[in-house]
Formats: sequence, structure tokens, C-alpha cells
Amino acid sequence: MDTLSYKTVSANRDTVNKDWVLVDAENEVLGRLASKVAKILRGKHKVNFTPHVDCGDYVIIINAEKIALTGNKWDQKEYVRHTGYPGGQRFTSVKQMLEKKPTEIIRKSLKGMLPKNKLGAVLLGNVHIYAGNEHPHEAQQPQKINLNTIK
Repeated sequence: MDTLSYKTVSANRDTVNKDWVLVDAENEVLGRLASKVAKILRGKHKVNFTPHVDCGDYVIIINAEKIALTGNKWDQKEYVRHTGYPGGQRFTSVKQMLEKKPTEIIRKSLKGMLPKNKLGAVLLGNVHIYAGNEHPHEAQQPQKINLNTIK
């Protein structure tokens, strides 16, 4: 027998099936939520996962302002940015970020869990984060999933 009875199938842009998924972030721990959503965005939960292809689903996250953090992170965790000028390092606490842009807390944690290349930027565009309970994607008929079922 000189041929294989099976073939390795690599997904490409034409063969990928992308679904819409709805995730409720209310009372979810930030890191656990982000790691599970990153897995869905990458497509690692699908049988035809290919590392260099965007084969994940579109994800809608609602109730971003009701996210939970463990320990003393509400007081101690800081986001650091730099203006580009000497002495331009700026710090923002999680409480300040929650008041100004509650969606950025989840977006920053998701960005850290995705690949640091062009594919990661494309995957980050597949997530839509909203502070309230409403979202404008009803036409896509997203399926609500429970994150506790994802390993």
C-alpha cells in the first residue's frame, strides 16, 4: 500500500465556515473570558483548524461594563502607554478605564492572547464588544453560548 487512506485538509479562505457567537460578559472573570473568546476567534474549537488562516467565528460580547476581576486588581492593575515624548509614560487604572471605555478592558486582554502579527490584527477585527445589553447584529442571528462549556 503506497498511498495514504487519509489526507490532511488545510482550511483556506474559501472553505472556512464562520458563524456568529454571542457571549455575555456579566460576572465573568476577565482573563478566563478572554482566553476562551480568543480560542473561538482563532478557530481552535473546530476540526479544520489551520494556524495561518482566519478560520474562527465572529464574536459579539455584551455587558462589558459588568466584567469581574479577582483579587486586588481593581485597585492595583494599571495600563501603561507612552505619548512618544520624553517622560511621556502615562498610567491608567482599571477603574478609570471602566468609567471611560469599558470595552477597552476586554479588547486589551484579547489582543494580548492573539498572535502578534497580521493575522492577530484581522482576528481582533472579528470581535464586537458592547458595554450594554444591546447590539446591532440581530440580522446575523448570533448563537448565545455558555463559556463554561468551552475547555
